[in-house]
Amino acid sequence: MSQDKPSTPNLSGEDFVIGIIAASYNNDLVEALLKKTVAALRAAKVKEENIHLRRVPGSGELPYVTYMAAELGEYDCLIALGVVIAGDTPHHEIIAHATAKSLIDISLRTEVPVINGIVVTLNRAQAEARCLGELDRGTEFGSAALVMAQHRANLGFHLDHLAEEEIDFNSDEPWERN
Repeated sequence: MSQDKPSTPNLSGEDFVIGIIAASYNNDLVEALLKKTVAALRAAKVKEENIHLRRVPGSGELPYVTYMAAELGEYDCLIALGVVIAGDTPHHEIIAHATAKSLIDISLRTEVPVINGIVVTLNRAQAEARCLGELDRGTEFGSAALVMAQHRANLGFHLDHLAEEEIDFNSDEPWERN
């Protein structure tokens, strides 16, 4: 796992509405992620009333509620939080792959950024290091949400303006705007 973390830009989140969908399985670890994620958002001035939390049973259920939340159209970014620890079967790999793909699909389909905050580890010690220890994935997830919400705001503004302009597809010039 890379520990070469990106620098955290100093962004203001005061205008953002962030949704967090958190799994209940491995609850003590998810709670630690949640606490650090919310602290990162609040440090960036995201208003407490603009941080909405929904709970699901486990990480496998995160994509469904994340999709439904994205479809509401009221979030600038969504964060899916969960912890999956390997056991005696490959179940953790199935959940990790299926949820990762689903969360990416949700963000692309709905145009709402989704942060994959599902920590997948081989053992509890690794999970504790990432959720409770100095690796601090919760703060990273909160910071990533701010960056992606900012991208959504900036790029969405430009895309909305492009959509308002008519493009003459019959022109000899490629993608000439009227």
